[in-house]
Amino acid sequence: MEIATETRTEYEIERKKPMPSTAHAIIQGNLIFELNMLYRKNFRLLPEINIEIADSFSVPDIAIYPQFDFDVTQDVIRRTDPPLATIEILSPTQALQDLVDKTDVYFHFGVKSCWIVLPALRAIVVYHQVGKYKFFTEEDTLQDINLNIELPLYEIFK
Repeated sequence: MEIATETRTEYEIERKKPMPSTAHAIIQGNLIFELNMLYRKNFRLLPEINIEIADSFSVPDIAIYPQFDFDVTQDVIRRTDPPLATIEILSPTQALQDLVDKTDVYFHFGVKSCWIVLPALRAIVVYHQVGKYKFFTEEDTLQDINLNIELPLYEIFK
């Protein structure tokens, strides 16, 4: 088992965010699995996709787009269209305020919902507009009113 250090890696510098932890990776995989099981026909889930926003870019842990067909021979490195939602998972070395600030950027870009996952609390905060959110714990069923998503959280934090 490795312990988090203060030295920033190339990954962190390039993506402008901390290196994911084991808990981060497991929760990200669980979210993708559960959302795909329930909403595969409605949404395309893109983990770690580069999204160009103005003169910068962001890499949410998961971006939720409307379902679309794709051609592997016509790959896209950076998306320029806003996803319907972003999901950011708080890493052990990351400040919560950084993720809260990102929600403002995402909403101004055209994102409809922003989720912030708090692993240590086994909770997810769903922003449905700038500064307006609902807090869901592992015993709850998350409700995203903007995307019409209901997601029981008990499987996410296992």
